[in-house]
Amino acid sequence: MSDTEALNSTLIETALGPVEHAVLGDGPPVLVVHGSPGGIDAAEIMARFLVAAGRKAILLSRPGYLGSELGDRTTIDQQADLLAALLDALAIERAGVLAWSGGGPSSYRLAVRHPQRVSGLVVCAGVSHAIEEPQEPLSDKLMFSTRPGAWLLRLLQQHAPERLISATLGSEGDLTKEELSARTAEVFADPVKRAFVVDLGGTVIHRDRQAGLDNDWAQFGAIADLELERVSVPTLLVQGSADSDVVPEHSAFAAAKVPGAELLTLDRGTHLAFWTHPESDAAQARALAVLG
Repeated sequence: MSDTEALNSTLIETALGPVEHAVLGDGPPVLVVHGSPGGIDAAEIMARFLVAAGRKAILLSRPGYLGSELGDRTTIDQQADLLAALLDALAIERAGVLAWSGGGPSSYRLAVRHPQRVSGLVVCAGVSHAIEEPQEPLSDKLMFSTRPGAWLLRLLQQHAPERLISATLGSEGDLTKEELSARTAEVFADPVKRAFVVDLGGTVIHRDRQAGLDNDWAQFGAIADLELERVSVPTLLVQGSADSDVVPEHSAFAAAKVPGAELLTLDRGTHLAFWTHPESDAAQARALAVLG
């Protein structure tokens, strides 16, 4: 059984086309917007703390990822409008929005274009202005874009999780050797954090995600202005200071632009800091307060 089958995800018709979605938990609704790459499986992993805290998590695959076809829904504004259309299809008037990384641009634009639909916005290491696609090392291409690579990744998940955690944290942050060793041990010792990193590994395999990933990089490189100064909803920005994926300057830029935004910096945190940092529980508690 695939991860998406385990989620019981379905295609829901919206005014802007079909979207792969799932709803987990019960309580105040939170729309969960995954990064690049990602999909509804990554959104589920992001949302586990929400469900545990008594929230209803609305998960989706953004266009071009897994079960949501890209079609003509390519621009950031089109994808922001699609998020609002998903809420319409689910008869949800307002929701909190939790976004990570490449989910930032469409979530910012949702708050700008449809502020009445957003009760609170939490963006974790989110892209906030133009960013160029990084040069992917050959080793990553082999791991994430080939069948043997996918097989090896599953092998690490099942039989060498500590090694996978170390490799993931090391690739997503500028940690010293000593910091990486200590952080790996901390994450491995915590069942929730360990499951987050290990399970996340399966959501970066490019198969059935490549169209979305390619489109994201094309759109992100062409960002002129997300009009962040027009965001009027309560906003929390969470950033690890050692993030090497979406560097801290993106959150600092957004904090300077979004009126009243709160910037929470997790010292020496990687791109996964909101879920894996020693202070992640406190960060998540603050996020719950902002999400409404």
